[in-house]
Amino acid sequence: MQYMFSVIDDKTNANGPDVMAEITAFNDRLAELGHLVFAGGLDAPGSATVIDNRHGEPMLTDGPFVESKEYLAGFWIIEAPDLDVALKLAAEGSKVCRAKLEVRPFLVG
Repeated sequence: MQYMFSVIDDKTNANGPDVMAEITAFNDRLAELGHLVFAGGLDAPGSATVIDNRHGEPMLTDGPFVESKEYLAGFWIIEAPDLDVALKLAAEGSKVCRAKLEVRPFLVG
């Protein structure tokens, strides 16, 4: 089953080289164990563009959709046999990136 680990952060500055090295090592370990599907960090919320085309004409707005202290800073998509394994991996990910992680399974079917 696939899970998404959303990195929820409240820091406005990027992680330093030591933290990035730990994240890279964690990613390498996930890949070696066959868990890593994809991972990526995201630029600051101010770089976002929101597109709303619910009414047939796209409306573009610069900046994040929601003003919030916390924001989506990055994510992992992993493969794990069950939620228990996913949660153990997420606990490691939270430690290395020094941020909260939200764990959610992908819909099946």
